[in-house]
Amino acid sequence: MDGVDGTGGTDGGGRADGKAVADGKGGADGKGGTAGGLAALDERITHCRACPRLVEWREEVARVKRAAFADWTYWGRPVPGFGPPDASLLIVGLAPAAHGANRTGRMFTGDRSGDVLYEALHEIGLASRPTAVHADDGLTLRGTRITSPVHCAPPANKPTPGERDTCRPWLVGELELLRPTLRAVVVLGAFGWQSALPAFTEAGWEVPRPRPAFAHGARVALPSVREGGPDPLGVYGCFHVSQRNTFTGRLTPAMLRDVLRTAAEAAGLPTKPEARRAPGGL
Repeated sequence: MDGVDGTGGTDGGGRADGKAVADGKGGADGKGGTAGGLAALDERITHCRACPRLVEWREEVARVKRAAFADWTYWGRPVPGFGPPDASLLIVGLAPAAHGANRTGRMFTGDRSGDVLYEALHEIGLASRPTAVHADDGLTLRGTRITSPVHCAPPANKPTPGERDTCRPWLVGELELLRPTLRAVVVLGAFGWQSALPAFTEAGWEVPRPRPAFAHGARVALPSVREGGPDPLGVYGCFHVSQRNTFTGRLTPAMLRDVLRTAAEAAGLPTKPEARRAPGGL
């Protein structure tokens, strides 16, 4: 399948090489090179074959398909981040679903988790439309970028710790490239939280010891240990937008909007006020 060439995206030792693009030669120089560097990083991500189990699964799903999507040409590759290169708000959460982003090629696009996330982003004014159907549907994000700690769809939606760690350099590289404008990060779910904290450290922010525990509504300020970029970086915890959480009411649309709006305001992004709703409405 296109782009799965077996040659790009790893350092030769089976580990993703996000920092190869995010170093001084990759364009993250704070002088207008960030866009090119992030585009290059995204391109390299789509060619990564560092985790054999994930490669086998994503490509098998793309071949076999789900009956409802039999006429689709599945993406079947790692899914890069989505959003502008000068984003001040980053959303990090386990995203590539087998028949969602692994099919469409865009984060949280084509599945019910994405329906919940993009509707909330649209309601507070950060997304141009409330739905995400396919990569060419015209959806844009304002000041916001979405990425994942693991860029391939994992079997049973459960990447291994080793796969998480192998993929971490991509997240580190993305954080370094976003550093000049990044002000706040929303982390979806405990897995995302555990993945993101060491990436923040590698990207130049100081994470407290012991590491803060994940909780919905958690807020942590990370001071910078490097020049440039925000000091501190605001990090906000939010339950994941998984069907298990949204169907059971553990995460309601109002809870999600509240975290996103708080983080967006910390990032300096204007948001729409909460709409009046009928009693008991979400």
